[in-house]
Amino acid sequence: MPMSHANNPEILGRLKRAQGHLAATLRMVEAGEDGLAIAQQLQAVVKAVEKAKTMLILDHVDHCVAHLANGASDGREARLASLREITKYL
Repeated sequence: MPMSHANNPEILGRLKRAQGHLAATLRMVEAGEDGLAIAQQLQAVVKAVEKAKTMLILDHVDHCVAHLANGASDGREARLASLREITKYL
């Protein structure tokens, strides 16, 4: 039951933000910058990834629930299993 989250600009934006923070962190480490500044930048990476994960999970849940609410029986068990499985990432 593959889904495309590529059409969600908020998820893509968050992931790109995390990518930018990580690139900045790498540059800081390579330049030998202060550990506190690097830790702060790493925290920005973590927060951006956490937010992207939350958005992706909610998008996935919304998609599955909408499909189930529409009464579609095709893939019903797979969607329910997917909902149960994704909860471990909350």
